[in-house]
Amino acid sequence: AGVALNSAPTEGVRVVPLSQVRSTFPVLKSPANRHKAVGLTEEQWRYAFTNTFTEVESKALYERYHVPANGGILWGSVLANFRPGPQETWVDYHNDDRAPLLFVSGSEDHIMPPAIQQSNRKHYKSKAITEIREYEGYGHLLPAQQGWERIADEVLAWAVEHSR
Repeated sequence: AGVALNSAPTEGVRVVPLSQVRSTFPVLKSPANRHKAVGLTEEQWRYAFTNTFTEVESKALYERYHVPANGGILWGSVLANFRPGPQETWVDYHNDDRAPLLFVSGSEDHIMPPAIQQSNRKHYKSKAITEIREYEGYGHLLPAQQGWERIADEVLAWAVEHSR
């Protein structure tokens, strides 16, 4: 079984919520960012990753986990729907032989909001199990938020139940 935690849109998913635009704008504002690592300010980080944490918690998480990220990842996702042929984000939505897949989404995720997870899920047309679970009050950095253990236990139980 597979679990996709706050996953990015796959090729063909054209849902672009406003919060995602705001979260990714620091990278997407310049095509030059496609070929370099781009960092976020503490304020940008908080909006995108730790909007469900206190300011103090967010600052500590920023200092611990923030690193400039490859701009090509976001640019590749955007361009995948405009370039012909399968790109890095291509998925075979009709593969009946793939493992069961669970999309996990935090209701307050700004960078990969629930609408992205729902659209990813809807694109799958195979007979393989594809489900989604949304957790109320959780943001993108769900594994660092209080109560993550309950979610991990539920997701693990799902994976064990659906493994083959």
